[in-house]
Amino acid sequence: MAGRLHVGWRLTGRGWAVCILADDLADIEVPVSYLTEAPEDFLTAVTRLLLGQPQAEVLFNAEPSIYRLTLRRTDRLDAATLRLALTGAGDIFWASEQPLDVLARAVVRAFDAIEVDPGEDGYLARWGRPFPRAELAALRSTWRDQVKASGRTRS
Repeated sequence: MAGRLHVGWRLTGRGWAVCILADDLADIEVPVSYLTEAPEDFLTAVTRLLLGQPQAEVLFNAEPSIYRLTLRRTDRLDAATLRLALTGAGDIFWASEQPLDVLARAVVRAFDAIEVDPGEDGYLARWGRPFPRAELAALRSTWRDQVKASGRTRS
C-alpha cells in the first residue's frame, strides 16, 4: 500500500479544472468540466467510504470524454483502492491503494487550499458553481470522528 497521496483541484478557466491524483508510483491530471458536480461528488464519495459504504464513484466530465474514479474499500476495511478509467473503456489510467485516513486527509487538504486561494468568491467566479462547503464540512467531520474512534491523531 502506497500511503502517500496528493490530491489537487486546480481551476484552469471558466468552468474548467484539473483534478490531480498522485502517489509514490504515478500521477495524473484529469480535466474536469463544471457540467457535473464532480467536486461535491468527490467529497461525498470519500465521506461514504469512511462511513462504511463498500464503493463509490465520481464522474469527471472532460467533454467529450468522461473519466470514472472508482473508490472501493479493501478487505482490510481501513484502506481503499482508487482506479481512474474512461467510462465505457476498460483501460485504467491511474490506480492506487491508500489507507482511508490518507485519502481523507489528501482530499480535505485539496479543498482547504482552494478556500485560501482563490477563496470561495474566486471559486464561484472561475468554476461557475458555489464552493462545496457542506460536503467539505461533512467529510471533515466524518474523518475527525473516525480518527477519534481509532485513537489516532491527525497530522
